[in-house]
Amino acid sequence: MVQPTHVEGRQTVPILIYALSTCGWCRKTKALLNELGIAYDYVDVDSLSPAERDAVMEEAIKWNPAGSFPTIVIGGEECIIGFQQDKIKQAVEK
Repeated sequence: MVQPTHVEGRQTVPILIYALSTCGWCRKTKALLNELGIAYDYVDVDSLSPAERDAVMEEAIKWNPAGSFPTIVIGGEECIIGFQQDKIKQAVEK
């Protein structure tokens, strides 16, 4: 697995975002977590080498068979697909 980029903040549940660097909804998701001061990790899938991209997408598709972005894995148990502000806020404040 590729080492995700870590963003410092208040530690709640572990959060991993599979994102694209060019995706507006992915940027909104990161901005929301930054605004809330929550720590999270992310992988910009489109910035990876083809081999890394294939491996990361294999992991992401386990959570989101559609392979769309952002795919937000909360605590290794819950997955939120897309920018759903209320759901994201609720999940990270548990």
